[in-house]
Amino acid sequence: MNLAQLAPTVGSAFLASLVECVEAATILLAVGTVRGWRSAFVGLFAGLAALLVLVLALGPALSLLPERVLQLVVGLLLLLFGMRWLRKAILRSAGVIALHDEEKAFRSETANLRMTQASARWSVDPIATVTAFKAVLLEGVEVAFLVLAVSAGGPGLLPAAAAGALAAAVLVTVVALIVHKPLSRVPENTLKFAVGVVISAFGIYWTGEGLGIEWPGHDLALLALGAVLLAAALLGIRLATRRREAVA
Repeated sequence: MNLAQLAPTVGSAFLASLVECVEAATILLAVGTVRGWRSAFVGLFAGLAALLVLVLALGPALSLLPERVLQLVVGLLLLLFGMRWLRKAILRSAGVIALHDEEKAFRSETANLRMTQASARWSVDPIATVTAFKAVLLEGVEVAFLVLAVSAGGPGLLPAAAAGALAAAVLVTVVALIVHKPLSRVPENTLKFAVGVVISAFGIYWTGEGLGIEWPGHDLALLALGAVLLAAALLGIRLATRRREAVA
């Protein structure tokens, strides 16, 4: 594997995982702040354990699928992820829907947690633990899938994609522990815009591979697909902005 193959895989896994880790970290901070860090950490480790079991169970099963079928399934699912993120990023950039606010999400989560009183009979708060568990498991499943998907180009890419995801998780964890508050300064919409373009490009590429399309330049076709998607997304922002202004 050379740098031209590794860089897009590592970068895609890092950026996609960064978005999911920021969202999970916001919920964990809310749980720890309102209901205690013991419950937050119990939910965190329980979620990681469940995620590990899920990956170990599904990983070998995926390897049993024919290569073309796996590429087609991975490509279509990546398109669903990528287009969903790209659509939201376009609408937010155009001002059609509000930007995602981690501070607001933190306040909402803490308000919900304060509405349910912790029981003195429990040394670990079950509601807080389940909240943390769900956040880690749901966001972790998306990270695990994205890692498997962007590394579908070859078995040698899986460690690189996993390293990108791990780097994102470590970065978010370290920053969250240092600042001890939601990472509201992370440009999440910009990240989702970039990730949406990259993941959608991977989705088109692997869908084409699964359908038997021979891409000109092989892996270099990803750059061309990304450029076309970027241009289309920027045009979409411009058209959506004009439409919003006309309606206003």
